[in-house]
Amino acid sequence: MTESTAPAGEHRTTLLRGGEVHSPADPFATAMVVERGHVAWVGSEGAADAFAAGVDEVVDLDGALVTPAFTDAHVHTTATGLALTGLELSGAGSLAEALRRVREHSAAHPADRVLLGHGWDAARWPERRHPTRAELDEATGGRPLYLTRIDVHSAVVTTALLDLVPQVRGMTGYHPEGPLTDAAHHAVRAAAHAAVTPAQRAAAQRAALERAASLGIGTVHECAGPEISGEDDLTGLLALAAAGEGPRVVGYWAEAITDAKGADRIRELGAVGAAGDLFVDGSLGSHTACLHQPYADADHTGVSHIDARTIAAHVTACTRAGLQAGFHAIGDAAVSAVVEGMRAAAEAVGLDRVRAARHRVEHAEMLTGAHIAAFAELGLTASVQPAFDAYWGGEDGMYAERLGVARARTLNPYAALLRAGVPLALGSDAPVTPLDPWGTVRAAAFHRTPEHRISVRAAFTAHTRGGWRATGRDDAGTLVPGAPADYAVWRTGELIVQAPDDRVARWSTDPRSGTPGLPDLTPGAELPVCLRTVVAGRTIWTNRM
Repeated sequence: MTESTAPAGEHRTTLLRGGEVHSPADPFATAMVVERGHVAWVGSEGAADAFAAGVDEVVDLDGALVTPAFTDAHVHTTATGLALTGLELSGAGSLAEALRRVREHSAAHPADRVLLGHGWDAARWPERRHPTRAELDEATGGRPLYLTRIDVHSAVVTTALLDLVPQVRGMTGYHPEGPLTDAAHHAVRAAAHAAVTPAQRAAAQRAALERAASLGIGTVHECAGPEISGEDDLTGLLALAAAGEGPRVVGYWAEAITDAKGADRIRELGAVGAAGDLFVDGSLGSHTACLHQPYADADHTGVSHIDARTIAAHVTACTRAGLQAGFHAIGDAAVSAVVEGMRAAAEAVGLDRVRAARHRVEHAEMLTGAHIAAFAELGLTASVQPAFDAYWGGEDGMYAERLGVARARTLNPYAALLRAGVPLALGSDAPVTPLDPWGTVRAAAFHRTPEHRISVRAAFTAHTRGGWRATGRDDAGTLVPGAPADYAVWRTGELIVQAPDDRVARWSTDPRSGTPGLPDLTPGAELPVCLRTVVAGRTIWTNRM
């Protein structure tokens, strides 16, 4: 990719040409003009000649692909940055390797008040067990350590960290020799995060946003809240993003409200909604997702944090205030509570107002046909993470271990959601799974359960335009005149059309269909490489290779 430039002005006009531009405005477009931070024109190479003399910059794409920038609809930015720059165990192949990494990290960070780590997953280790407190005490030399499971819904800690929160031993979710969950987990997490200095936090946020930009992500939805990070964390991140050096950040604050005063406080924080990880339940991996029937490998049904009445009050207050509401719900009983609460709110304020608010449900993994119909009726957006299926799906995966094969096969039914007209917004839940947009699209298109697969085009749309729609905007996430110039440039191979139904794929590759192609995401194929990421017409990342 080469470029020629004229002196920079406050509002630069850029012509990109000589590549492939993924645009519904022209399925055969090879050029695009960007002006005043918006797409001004897309079209053919021949027509681009008319613009060449009147622009500030001409970019020769040299055959590269231009697409809308991705939106990751569920991120924990600071935690992602801390994992990127600190102790990360998701790649550890065994318990022994994880403990070795803990020792090395402790030795390399002698000044840290509390050691922070993330990503252990005993289900993937040959030992099939979590680190014990005694093992962690030995590995850290008796220092405070907070080490989250990959789903971030439980953690193992050292004795020294427990001693910083003496009341934790009497809290719900405290297990003398097992991972901490529920209130006990929230208490030790608060103590651990309190040890992070403002400088460490800002460095972690920058690291996460830079990684996002390098992957063609132009916007992230920060899912913050009092049980996750903290007000200073959210406001600091929003201030960093407002400086304009990286991706856009859309903030959500997961705190239940009951009135207009509560809604005003959400807005004062800079959040667009009282949503995100407002926990109705926990996670399947930690046995804290709330189920109608017991787990296959445990004699209980998980944990319920809030009931349908609380959900209804929250949705009613948010809807009346013109604020987006949303919930974290994974288990089928948790999703049932959300549906029941949403319907009660619709009776209080009217179905049309609830639908217009575009309330969200994060994760929404265990869905029945009745749940899906209710999502469509209530206008709910399903904010989902296809990498969860890639990591834990399949007949031999963690989901099958927790639920049994039959129940596990019902999880993450993306095709059924789209058929019912439920909008999808794709994300990673980073650091639970990595920032990886093309990998996320691949995971949705090649779901481990074939009947839940959707086309690459549908998944790509859910990971670009779908993220914008989830915030209430229909004018972005696509490269058409007037849309924000948020785009990424990619080095990739041949562009094709991939769909679960071969008849659809064959028709879509016919030139008469006017369907623009996308990279081949067949498992094992090389994923596209990002060359440049642009937000509002401003380059936020360039590949120096």
